[in-house]
Amino acid sequence: MLLPTAAFAQEAASSDPQAKNLEKVVVTGSLIPQTELETVSPVVTITADDIQARGFNSVAEVLQASTMASGGVQGGETSASFTQGAETVSMFGLKPGYTKYLINGRPIANYPALYNGSDAFNSISGIPLDAVERIEILPGGSSSLYGSDALAGVVNFILKQSYEGNTLRVRGGATSEGGGGSLRVSFTNGFSAMDGRLNAVTSAQYEKRDPVWGYQRAVADSVNQHGYTAPVASRDYLVYGYQNIATDGFDNFGYLLPDGIDCSTISGQFGGTEALQTRPGSGQYCGSFSSPGYRTIRNGKESYLLYNRTTFDLNDNNQLFVEVLGSHEAAEYATGSGYTWWGTGSKYGYYYDPTYDSFLNLQRAFSPEDMGGGGFNNVLNKDTTKSYTITIGATGSFGQAWDYTAAFTRNESRLSSRSWVRFNDAINDYFDEHVLGPQQGLDPYYGAYPVFTPDYAAFYTQMSPDDFRSFSGFGTAKAKTWDDLFRAQVTNSDLFSLPGGSAGLAVAVEAGNEGWDYVPIPGIMDGEIWGQTDVAGSGHRTKYAGMAELRLPVAKMLTATLSGRYDAFDAYGTKTDKPTWSAGLEFRPIESLLVRGKYGTAFKAPTLADQFQGLSGYYTRDTDYYRCGLEGYTPDNTTECTYNSQQYYGTQAGNTELKPIKADTWSAGIVWAPITNMSVSADYLSWDIKDEVNQLDGDQILLQEYYCRLGQAGPGLTSCENALSWVQRDPATGQLDSIFTPKVNIARQKLELIMVNAKYLLDIGNFGSLNFNANYTAKRKHELQTDPTQDFIDLINSPQANWVYDSGPKWKADASVGWEIDKWTTTLYANMLGSTPDYVAYVGDSFDYVNSAGVKAGKWGTWTTLNLSVGYRPMDNLGLTLMVSNIGNKLPDGQAYKYPGTSTTPYNSYLYSAVGRAIYAEMRYDFGK
Repeated sequence: MLLPTAAFAQEAASSDPQAKNLEKVVVTGSLIPQTELETVSPVVTITADDIQARGFNSVAEVLQASTMASGGVQGGETSASFTQGAETVSMFGLKPGYTKYLINGRPIANYPALYNGSDAFNSISGIPLDAVERIEILPGGSSSLYGSDALAGVVNFILKQSYEGNTLRVRGGATSEGGGGSLRVSFTNGFSAMDGRLNAVTSAQYEKRDPVWGYQRAVADSVNQHGYTAPVASRDYLVYGYQNIATDGFDNFGYLLPDGIDCSTISGQFGGTEALQTRPGSGQYCGSFSSPGYRTIRNGKESYLLYNRTTFDLNDNNQLFVEVLGSHEAAEYATGSGYTWWGTGSKYGYYYDPTYDSFLNLQRAFSPEDMGGGGFNNVLNKDTTKSYTITIGATGSFGQAWDYTAAFTRNESRLSSRSWVRFNDAINDYFDEHVLGPQQGLDPYYGAYPVFTPDYAAFYTQMSPDDFRSFSGFGTAKAKTWDDLFRAQVTNSDLFSLPGGSAGLAVAVEAGNEGWDYVPIPGIMDGEIWGQTDVAGSGHRTKYAGMAELRLPVAKMLTATLSGRYDAFDAYGTKTDKPTWSAGLEFRPIESLLVRGKYGTAFKAPTLADQFQGLSGYYTRDTDYYRCGLEGYTPDNTTECTYNSQQYYGTQAGNTELKPIKADTWSAGIVWAPITNMSVSADYLSWDIKDEVNQLDGDQILLQEYYCRLGQAGPGLTSCENALSWVQRDPATGQLDSIFTPKVNIARQKLELIMVNAKYLLDIGNFGSLNFNANYTAKRKHELQTDPTQDFIDLINSPQANWVYDSGPKWKADASVGWEIDKWTTTLYANMLGSTPDYVAYVGDSFDYVNSAGVKAGKWGTWTTLNLSVGYRPMDNLGLTLMVSNIGNKLPDGQAYKYPGTSTTPYNSYLYSAVGRAIYAEMRYDFGK
C-alpha cells in the first residue's frame, strides 16, 4: 500500500524499509475505518509537530497559512470589520461560511455575529493549540458525508485522545517593530486510574497579547506619504458647504476657514501634529497627517481555553466518553479617528450662516487629547466571546465486526460586543449649546434649513475629557448561537468479501436543533446612538439527517466508494431538505501508485441569519427607470433623464423562502510513492455552485418594475407582483419613497484548481535526517455570475472583482525543510502568495489602465515570508525553542506608491500583514507521570 504521508515521522526511526501493517483508522473524507490513509479524497494533514516547527501561534494562523486558504478575510488587522473578535479562513476565495469545521468529527456552532454584517460563519480561535493532535483538511464538496456547509471543504481538528505525563509550556515574545507583546502558558495532563479503565487528558491555556497600533508601523502611522499624489492630511476640523449663495449660487462648494481661525488653538492635538492644511480645489481646514495612526492594526487579546476528554471502559468492548471544550476570549481594538467624530449633517443636512451667506456643515474628529490620559485606550472596543462544547457518548463494538458510536453534543457561543458610542441627543445638544448657539429661524432661500451663527472659536477648541464623556460612553450588543446534535453511527469494515478485499459499510443518523439570536446595542435601531446602525434577528430550527457510505474493493487494483445523505431542516413549519450523493474510484495498478476520481453533489442550507435577519434600513441613490420611461427614455439611455439619480430609503431583511445553495463537484488525481519515505500527489478539483444567495439591489428591482409597469418582457429576476410591492411610491406624485431589497437565490460560481503536495524524509546518517515538505494550489478558473441576467465575472483576471469579492491570488505555495540531529531540531518554513492586482488596477478595472497621475496599473509580485524555529533539548524532560516568524520583516509598505495621498491604509489588509517580524521563545518541561 502507499506510504501514508502523515506517518513519515513515525516510520522514519524504524530500520524496516517496508510498509507497515497499520491498524484501521478513520480519516476525514470517509466514515469507514481503513488501513490506507490515501483514499478517493485528497486530505492534507498538519500534525502537532508541524505546527510547532513552523512557528504558528494559533490554529487560525495554521489554516490561514495553508495553500488552500487563498481568499482575503476580515479579522484582527481590519479594525473596523463586523466580526473583530473572530478568526476565520476563506478556502480558495470562497466565502468563509462555505467551509465545514469539525472538532473530533463533530460540527461546531456558528459565530454569533455575522461576517461582513450578513453571512453566518465559524470562528476557529477558541481551540487550545497544545490540545491539537493534528488538523485534517479535506478540499472539495463533501455534503454526502458531512451535510450542509461542506461546499469548499471540511476542516477536522483532531484533539488529543490520550496523553501520558504532565507538560508545561511557556511562550513569550513580541514584534520587532513594536507592539504585539504576548505571553502564553499551557499545561497538559494525562490521568489514568482504576487499572487503566479510567483515562483523561486535559489541556489548559492562557494567553495575553498586546495590540499593535497604526502609529507603530510606518505604513500605517499616517496618511500615505509615498502615494502617486501628494499626501493630504485628514480633515479633523472642517467647515464645508455652499458659500456666498447670493453671488455665486450653488457653484461655490468647498471648505470655509472662518475669520480669525488659523488652527493654532488646537495645534497640540494628535500628538502636536494638528495644523493648518490645504486641499487643492477645496480650501483650507485644520488637520493632521498622523491622525490615522491612532487605530489598532492588530487586536489586543486575552483568552482562557480548556479541553478535556475523559473515557471509562465498561468492558473490553464498550467505552463511555465525555469531551469538553471551553473558551473565554476578549479582543480589544480601536477603529481610530476616522470613525470617532461628529458632524451637523446627520441632524440638519445643512445649516444657513447669514454671516457668510452660506449653507454649511461642521465636521470634527476627536483626538486622544480630548479623551484624556490614555487617549484612544479609553475608547477601546471589546468583543468578549464565551463558548463551550460538551459531548457525552459511548463507543464500542458488537457482533463479529460491527462498531458503533452514539453521542450527544451541545455547542453554545455567546458574544458580548462592547462598543464606544455617541449618544445622539447628548452629542447634538452639546454642540448646539457650545458651538451652534440658538436657532434663528429658517433660511431665506428655501425656508427649510435652520439658521445659526456659530461660535467658530469654540468649535476650534480642544474639549475637556469631562465634556467628551458627557456625550459618549459604551453600548453592548449581545448575540448567541447554539447547536444541539445527537449522532449515532454503526460501521462494519468487513461486511462481506470481494475480489479486492472486504467491503465496508457505515450508516449514521443525526437529529438536533440550532438557533441564532442577535440583540443590538439598545437604542441603536431607534436613532438614540449617533452615526451607527446595526441589524437584529433571531430564529431556530430543528434538523435531522441520515447517511450511508459503502466501500467496495471490487478488484485487487480497484475500489469503489459510494455515499449518500439526506438532510432536512424545519424552521417554524418551513421545511428545507436536500439529498446529496457522491461516487468515487481508487485505482492502484502498482503498490506505489494511486489514481483516484470522485464526483458528487454538495449544498449549504439557508442560514438562520439569511432567513430571520430583522428589518434594517439605509439611504442610497439609483435611476428611477419607470419615471424616466414616462419621459421617453429607455433603460440604456437615462443620462439626461430628470430622475437619473433619485435618493430613496432602502430596507433589507431575511427571507424565509430561500432555497439551499447547491453544487456539483468533482476531483481527479494521483498519488505516487516512488521510493521509501517519499510521496507526491496532484489533484484537480472543480465546483459549479448554483442558487447562491445574493441581495437584490435597488437598481435591479427598479429595472424590473419598469418592464412590469409598461407591460414589457424584463430581466425576470423576480415576479412583477414582487417588484411592484417592493417599490413604494407616493400615491399622488409617483415620487420614489422606498425599496425593499431582499436576499434571493440568484448567483452562481464556477471554480477549478490544481493542488500539488509532496513530502520526503531523507536519512543522512551521522548528520541526522532532513524532512522536506511542499504544497501548491493554483486556480485555473474562478468565475461569478451575480444574477442570471449578467455575464460571468472573471475573479482571477478582473482586478476590481478580485478586490470586491476578496478572491485573492491565483496561486499560493509553501515549503519547509526540517533538520533533526541529536538534541537539535531546526525548521525553515516559506509561505508564498502569488501576484494580486494593485490598487490602480482595481480603480480602473484593467491592467492596462493609466490613472490621471500617469501611474500604470499592475500587480503586486509574489509575497514570500519565512519562519525559522530552532529547538534544543538539554535534558530529556526539558525543551527550549526559539521561533522567528517573518524573519525578513516583510511589510507591505512597498504598495504605498500605487495608492493616492489620501489613503490611510495603503495596502490590502485582507491579504497582507503589517505586523512584521515576531520573535518568540518557548520552554517545555515534562514533569513525568
